[in-house]
Amino acid sequence: MSTIKATFASKCLARPTDIYVVLPDQNPPPGSSSYYQRPAKTLLLLHGYSGIATDWLLNAPAQPLAAKYNLAIVTVSGENSFYLDQKGTGRKYGTFVGEEVLEYVRNTFKIALNRQDTFVGGLSMGGFGALRTAFAYPENFSGCIALSSALIHNQVMTMTPDNTQGAPADYDYYASTFGEPSQLANSVNNPEFLVKKLKADGKEMPKIFMACGTEDSIMVENRRFRDFLLSENVRVKFQEAPGIHNWDFWCQHIGPGIEYLLGNDA
Repeated sequence: MSTIKATFASKCLARPTDIYVVLPDQNPPPGSSSYYQRPAKTLLLLHGYSGIATDWLLNAPAQPLAAKYNLAIVTVSGENSFYLDQKGTGRKYGTFVGEEVLEYVRNTFKIALNRQDTFVGGLSMGGFGALRTAFAYPENFSGCIALSSALIHNQVMTMTPDNTQGAPADYDYYASTFGEPSQLANSVNNPEFLVKKLKADGKEMPKIFMACGTEDSIMVENRRFRDFLLSENVRVKFQEAPGIHNWDFWCQHIGPGIEYLLGNDA
């Protein structure tokens, strides 16, 4: 098992950036499962609002998961971007996670070599980012794990400079992150718009796993998005269980999410 910190010059962010890569052992561990009878798959994991690249490494069992499932895990820092392309030089966070990071790890580590072997996941803001990335780059990702996703796009649509609908940040933050709120309904920053576009274009949908705690304040938005996906005939598994917006819940559900994408869920 290897955990590697790599620094490369990102064109999307216009600066050097650090990523972390957890690589499973090339030789199967004693008693290893059928996961080692195929090449390692890759999971790009996205942190939440105010998080950093090491969150998944320090707070979740990233290394044991990589070993158990023969899975390379890649983590990045997306700042508070919701993993969206924004105006201005060095702010293409969507392209960064959807294309540039994959290109780098393919060339450097020889992982994530094809769509079927590449997944994206995240929590909270990163859950939104994982869903949006999977639908924006379906040619790169075959599956998505979205935990306690901050699916705030419908809330953002109704914001005005004088009314942010009780959101914790100010209007300028949401407008610069998502684009003009009044135009978000038909924007590539809206995962619902992307789903409808994928269907219209006849492209293959990624496989989706969602989970949210029943005591989490964003459960309503997660159930609503699940219902939207089902109405669009998108394949989705949705788990809800007692829990709040914390690492205890996310650590309990990342494993089931991986197993679902690998086709071994119950």
